[in-house]
Amino acid sequence: MIISLLLSAASVVAAPSNSAISVSNTVPKDAASGVLAPFVSFSIEFSSFPDFAGNNSKPNKFSNQLLDNLAELQGVKPFIRVGGNTQDFALYDPNLKSQINGTVVPSVSSDYPYIITIGPSYFEAYNTWPGVKFSHGFNLGKNTSEATNTLVSTVPLACKALSNGNFAHWELGNEPDLFSGQVRPKNWTASDYVNEWLSKTHIIQRQLSKACPDMLTHGEYKYIAPSFAGTANHLDPVKTWEAGLDSGNDVGMNSMHNYMGGADSPGVTLAHTLMNHTAVIHSVANHVAVMNQLEENNLAKGVPYILGEMNSLYHQGKPGLSNSFGAALWGVDFNLYCASQNIRRTHMHQGTDYRYASWQPIETNKTSMGTKAPYYGNAMVAAMLHGKQKGQDANIQVINLPMNQETEAAYAAYIDGKLARIAVINMQEYNYTGTDSASALRPSATYQFHLSGMPNKSLSVQRLLANGTDAITGITWDGWSYSYELKGGSPVRLSNVTIGQTAQTDSKGLVGVELPFSSAAILNL
Repeated sequence: MIISLLLSAASVVAAPSNSAISVSNTVPKDAASGVLAPFVSFSIEFSSFPDFAGNNSKPNKFSNQLLDNLAELQGVKPFIRVGGNTQDFALYDPNLKSQINGTVVPSVSSDYPYIITIGPSYFEAYNTWPGVKFSHGFNLGKNTSEATNTLVSTVPLACKALSNGNFAHWELGNEPDLFSGQVRPKNWTASDYVNEWLSKTHIIQRQLSKACPDMLTHGEYKYIAPSFAGTANHLDPVKTWEAGLDSGNDVGMNSMHNYMGGADSPGVTLAHTLMNHTAVIHSVANHVAVMNQLEENNLAKGVPYILGEMNSLYHQGKPGLSNSFGAALWGVDFNLYCASQNIRRTHMHQGTDYRYASWQPIETNKTSMGTKAPYYGNAMVAAMLHGKQKGQDANIQVINLPMNQETEAAYAAYIDGKLARIAVINMQEYNYTGTDSASALRPSATYQFHLSGMPNKSLSVQRLLANGTDAITGITWDGWSYSYELKGGSPVRLSNVTIGQTAQTDSKGLVGVELPFSSAAILNL
């Protein structure tokens, strides 16, 4: 790793990339609502959850450490949504001794099992991460008597496992807007979906009244829904709300999913698909349009809009893109832009051997156990959205600061209405692999901000760094490594990375920060 060398080389070729951006010291009146705490959260594939969490006798301490790291940064441990495609494949076997038994069907996917049974011990995974709240996903995809029996049998197991202060929400079905023509008739409508959803949530409610009646009181009986794959598939999210999705007043989070594109889609690249602020704006715009329609029709009032599942490229990501430092920079841009657009929380999807995963929880014949590049992007977002002020919850609002180039982005975070941090991201590609020398000059850009009413103020600088866009190891946040190999995921401060830098506003409140290509930083007031 030669990050400190790259920083010194960058200073040789620095040049301003844009004129100073004015940043108000109080939150603009049209700013988005405050983010939910925690904002940085995860979705874990149902079939992968035992790998990520373990069980009573063998909890996955590595995963828990990584979640603790993020809690230290953002003030709250991430919420975990347990679901995905495989929640709609899973059937229950009361005699199964293992947590899960899965069979991969390559014609469906080589990344996760298609034939799945879970046993009683599956639910031990909910005991292994202290301080985490979970959403549990029930099977809606299979429409058989066996699936109904699974629902009836697993509600008591799930509710008892989630009765220890660790419950967030229930979920019924994953991406039902894709069911039509696959596991439901082609003419399956939003009304058909809502009627089935209401019928089966009533089953869940009846089972809870028998097994965990306390979970039906004090407003705890809540779902994330409709959990659609997108905003333009067979089922329209707005029509779904019009059809009475929340007629029981039990939808706690308006949950949608998002990916930037497909791993195998033509033309998918880092530069045009991920490290591209224009592409991020376009992707999030679909959700903004849905939120506007819901508001215009007085629907989903007071229900926060979240991304219950999202990541870079669907089909579990693409090697060289989704597992690179470039994807970490995309994660910072995408998540902060979501926060600036009233998307109140994001759950980045994870799975065993998935290319876009933030970490690999176990050793397999495909993937080494360890912390992956996207995790460092999670860390920077968590630091930007730290929500505790003197031990108390704080209202954090994020605004997008428009930049000149689609390869750059900047954001301001306000705590209780006052400017607290500025994040800057340079997404200009710089591929370290193949360069002639470790000391090769790395271009950089200088970004200037005008902080009104803040002359001669010192700001601390924290950096997200790697040797280049294509790096998959050797990544740091503020000089910290979270490598499994160093200390099992616990933070380790590296001695060869420059930390403790400051930036000073001048007498007019102007401040500049220099970023090597393919890096990011936070300025802390």
